[in-house]
Amino acid sequence: MARHDQTGDWTRRHAPSLDEIESLAQDAYAALPEDFRRLSGEIRLIVADFPEDEVVEAMELESPFDLLGLFEGRPVGEADIPATGELTNRIHLYRRPILDYWAEHEEALGDLVSHVLIHEIGHHFGLSDEDMERIEVSAV
Repeated sequence: MARHDQTGDWTRRHAPSLDEIESLAQDAYAALPEDFRRLSGEIRLIVADFPEDEVVEAMELESPFDLLGLFEGRPVGEADIPATGELTNRIHLYRRPILDYWAEHEEALGDLVSHVLIHEIGHHFGLSDEDMERIEVSAV
């Protein structure tokens, strides 16, 4: 069930900043079980307003609003021998698409950021979108 803020005056509030979205994501990551975080290894979290143009083109997105997050790197199952010069795995969260989705759905912003983060960590473990959808359906 959605939680609605009934406490304050929205006339002076602003949309959450990049830093605030990152803070929500850090809190969500810290709340994950320690064993899960340990298995995740080193992951760099990057929060930006939108995906870069190259990502939009490569993924053939109609709009940069179509992507809430992205995993870049080598999934855990493929990371036996790191390649020379390989960067740390990265999870990108895109603030504006996340806020747009939040505005259109009955979901708390922290819950949404957590969902996107966990989804991208799933890609880090080599799970496809279809795998994660099956897991989510079976968990309900």
